Amino acid sequence: MKKAFILLEDGTTFYGKALGVKGSAFGELCFNTGMTGYQEIFTDPSYYGQLMVTTNAHIGNYGVNDDDIESNSPKIAGLICKNFNQQYSRPAASGSLQNFFTDHSIVAISDVDTRALVSHIRDNGAMNAVISTDLNNVDKLKTDLSNFPSMEGLELASKVSTKKPYFFGNPESKIKIAALDLGIKLNILRNLSKRGVYIKVFPYNSSFKDLSDWKPHGYFISNGPGDPEPLSSAIQFAKDVLKANKPLFGICLGHQIIALANGISTYKMHNGHRGINHPVINLITGKGEITSQNHGFAISKVETESNSDVEITHLHLNDDTIAGISIKNKKCFSVQYHPEASPGPHDSSYLFDQFIELIKSNINE
Repeated sequence: MKKAFILLEDGTTFYGKALGVKGSAFGELCFNTGMTGYQEIFTDPSYYGQLMVTTNAHIGNYGVNDDDIESNSPKIAGLICKNFNQQYSRPAASGSLQNFFTDHSIVAISDVDTRALVSHIRDNGAMNAVISTDLNNVDKLKTDLSNFPSMEGLELASKVSTKKPYFFGNPESKIKIAALDLGIKLNILRNLSKRGVYIKVFPYNSSFKDLSDWKPHGYFISNGPGDPEPLSSAIQFAKDVLKANKPLFGICLGHQIIALANGISTYKMHNGHRGINHPVINLITGKGEITSQNHGFAISKVETESNSDVEITHLHLNDDTIAGISIKNKKCFSVQYHPEASPGPHDSSYLFDQFIELIKSNINE
């Protein structure tokens, strides 16, 4: 195996072995603590432009399956892992993760001390890095890395959103949902579709008029990558839906967009939440939920608490950050985590039912 290395923007270097594809990949370094679901992670549009460190010691051991995708290609900038399995033992697999990365030209590195690497960015915060097989051009890579843009202030939804509208679900359905695609995960569409609705997905910069001309019964703002604040058209869209008082549901980046539309600011976290075992408390029911999360930005708790138009519905139990809100006297709610989680957990899938019931009650008014 060819040698490779990871260079962090603070100068810290880690070494490992290249996995097939030669070259260099730049991005923000982040880590995911999930013990399974690596293919869903790698194809999640919310990870666009990020170098993924997997804390699970074994990656690739169950290969890849055409059904286990959240988009049509890997969206991570590159992968850093401890043990990479060239062989796989899953009967349902359609191929190896190695070939999946090679086919999509994804630079990946194994045999890295991921425990030490994660510990470093936990202490020092998320930062940009480069992974490379080019050990002879370290000085140039250092220069390129110093010029690589920070995630803060970066608009990335345009990189992963659909270029033109498309449909998903049952055309005969009596319920139509218009979705603003900021980087929508396929399993969100699956979860809505299996509840019998018809969805039309629109590009990230579509206006409220664009979506409302289809005469939907409800509106959805998806997850996605990057900083929410530059998404001025999406923020205006949320304001327009709220003004019209139509049913609106937002997930992750969509949650942040709804907060911004209500005058609540967002901030970049020291380290984001990325994993499938994050504990959340539902303040309405008093029940706890184990959730899948993937976000590097959050909404201001102080501003949310002081906003008389907003109710806090969910809190993250590890750090007390806002995990869900609803807008008082409006048909709108949002969460900072992923109720569509695949392969799981499924504690929060009720939120899709809640959205459908909200739409039905609005139709019957």
